[in-house]
Amino acid sequence: MKTKEMILVVRIGQVMYLHPDAYFEYQKRHAKLWPEMKEELKAHGAANYSIFLNEANGQLFAYLEVPNVTKYNEIANTDVCQRWWKYMAPLMDTNVDNSPVTTDLKEVFHLK
Repeated sequence: MKTKEMILVVRIGQVMYLHPDAYFEYQKRHAKLWPEMKEELKAHGAANYSIFLNEANGQLFAYLEVPNVTKYNEIANTDVCQRWWKYMAPLMDTNVDNSPVTTDLKEVFHLK
């Protein structure tokens, strides 16, 4: 009898903050996500990555799944991620390194 290998997944939820006049441009840029950024996200384990916009207040809700949070966080050290952050910085609240200001959310329910 064959056994299935169990792959653990960490679900990540975050809130980011988009400037009110940047909704269209944010969507436009993500619709044309750089191929090298997409490759880097996948190489760092990102899967099922979605971003939702609350048009009433500019909050973005990001959801993704990763097998290893430490490996995923290493994407911040890549050249393409640094360039993407710089490209997106005019549209949203950012830290001094151009990374998006984020609020990590605690998972309180998951339907299996």
